[in-house]
Amino acid sequence: MTQIELKNKNCVITGATGGIGKEIAHSLASKGCNLFLISTDNEKLSQLKSKIENFNDVKIFTFATDLSIYEQLEKTISKIREQFDSVDILINSAGIFSVESLKDSSLNNFEKVFNVNVRAPFYLAKTLSQDMISKNWGRIVNLGSSSSYSGFKNGSIYCTTKHAILGLSRSLHEELKSKNIRCYCVSPASTRTEMGKISIDQNFETFLDPIEVAETIVFLISFDENLCINEIRLNRMKIE
Repeated sequence: MTQIELKNKNCVITGATGGIGKEIAHSLASKGCNLFLISTDNEKLSQLKSKIENFNDVKIFTFATDLSIYEQLEKTISKIREQFDSVDILINSAGIFSVESLKDSSLNNFEKVFNVNVRAPFYLAKTLSQDMISKNWGRIVNLGSSSSYSGFKNGSIYCTTKHAILGLSRSLHEELKSKNIRCYCVSPASTRTEMGKISIDQNFETFLDPIEVAETIVFLISFDENLCINEIRLNRMKIE
């Protein structure tokens, strides 16, 4: 089994201070990746940076922004370009978990959730994949969900976006694989994060460990031969 050396690769992570994003940042920093961390919370970004910036002398940059706003997407790209000449790895981990009945839902909320969960990953992949094409190497990871494959009551907005991110990932895989760019959709079941606590009708103690989710993602992107697991569902062993 051949695995790529990730040291000195430049990686962008959205949702970097969330439960899964934070663990991905830790894991990639330990592998020697330089990181550009994106979140809405500048204080949490600073705390995360202070914890991992001494790993293998990696370079850590942060940017607090709201990815639901198109102008902020453009500004995000500009900030990334200020720090990295090119990007090798993109992790789209940012997401909004929306639970509300169809009756109580609004078009404004639909647009906000869709913009973060789908439009931002699309735009970042569209833009940053050009770096990967020029180098004939790249990795794009989109965080899906068990809701990428099923629906749940009061989840019409969220499930719509997660089905969309699966479709986007499948299309990117087919379009970019000839350029040696691998696109993955990793779809965890309910995970022990702050977002996961919203699911009050489930036993939080049975949820997935975000560390294991992060380690799985880093393991997947390390393969560098012909094998490619471009779509993976991470399920729970026990559901109570």
